[in-house]
Amino acid sequence: MSVDLRTRRDDDVTPVAATAFFSQQLPEALERARELVEPGAAHLGLRPLTIEVQGERWSLSRRRDAVRVEAGPVTGGAVLRLDAVALTELVHDRVTPMTFFTAGRLDMPAGGLPDALNWWLVLRSALDARPIHTPGAITLRDRDGSPLDLGRRFRLDDAREEMSHFLHEAGFLHLEGVFEPEWMQRVSEDMDRAVSSYREGDRRSWWATTADGVRRLVRMQAFDERSEAAAELLRDERFLGLGAVSGDGHGHEGLRDNRIEALFKPIGVTEGISDVPWHKDCSLGRHSYECCNLTAGISVTGADATSGQLRVVAGSHRALMWPAVIRPGSHDLPELDLPTRAGDVTLHLSCTLHMAQPPVRSERRVMYTSFRLPAVASAARSEALARLREVREGAYTTVSQEPAAPVRSS
Repeated sequence: MSVDLRTRRDDDVTPVAATAFFSQQLPEALERARELVEPGAAHLGLRPLTIEVQGERWSLSRRRDAVRVEAGPVTGGAVLRLDAVALTELVHDRVTPMTFFTAGRLDMPAGGLPDALNWWLVLRSALDARPIHTPGAITLRDRDGSPLDLGRRFRLDDAREEMSHFLHEAGFLHLEGVFEPEWMQRVSEDMDRAVSSYREGDRRSWWATTADGVRRLVRMQAFDERSEAAAELLRDERFLGLGAVSGDGHGHEGLRDNRIEALFKPIGVTEGISDVPWHKDCSLGRHSYECCNLTAGISVTGADATSGQLRVVAGSHRALMWPAVIRPGSHDLPELDLPTRAGDVTLHLSCTLHMAQPPVRSERRVMYTSFRLPAVASAARSEALARLREVREGAYTTVSQEPAAPVRSS
């Protein structure tokens, strides 16, 4: 098994010609991938969508058990406006509708984010040769074929094969007692001391407002530069060995200027990003360029339902579904709490839906960092590229030799 799902490279990206894409390339891709697209499209209950690109309009609708692309607008449906750069970035999987939404640039005179996300699933299914997720499509099984025990917690001395299988199957892993509570107390004390070294607007920290009107520091980047306890942890063999669990060669490298972050989870946040709702780490795009990286959460304090615990959707890394928010009735995958004690570590793949539950009784402290896939293309990537070649061949038209400027989220 492999969690290396990368199928694209940035140097492959060429600008998309809207007329050629909607009149020929997308209809052809939809026809080739019809068996992958149609079951999920039927489940989505798609509302017709008009896409307008620099004054030209095309309509997408599902009729007679197939998705149709036609010139001109459709009456009574949703409307999405894109410029030429945004279309290129969307087609090439470098952004998603969530990118536009979070940046305040989702231009939809009719309809809204749910319509954009539903049609995004259709687009990705057709272009990436992935089935849209439907309830019952994913089962979670142990190595012997029995149902996976999703409440299982591991320790570092457990069999690597069992940990790897669980991670591949469920998309997350809970490791107990990796670091001593006394070590986490040192980290916590360093967090308190480091607060004064951050300033709002320094681009190295995140801030939020609590119900009492106080601005609170909630995320400190490059924390190892301010905490010897954190820096020591990043050199510890127990930590460095976590990347090997996947079997895909994940390493703690390539994290320029921000090797680890320390987070405060205060009670009663009313403004700012602290308790992040359901999302995949690729929710703003680049799934096919970077997934699956591996995120490690080191519990500085314990966490439960009252103190900001992590929650995950088991198996969601294997599902083409909304990359953020959970659409009612969209899946039957288990939503799980991951309560932890100080010194525990949680691992989750970048494609696993997860969220931070708002604390209500006591605040939580945690550190986050990630392990990256090797830069060199793996066998898994080569095989994925081969599977996609037929679907993607001729899907994009170069209209300029200059690369398209990326759309950045704010």
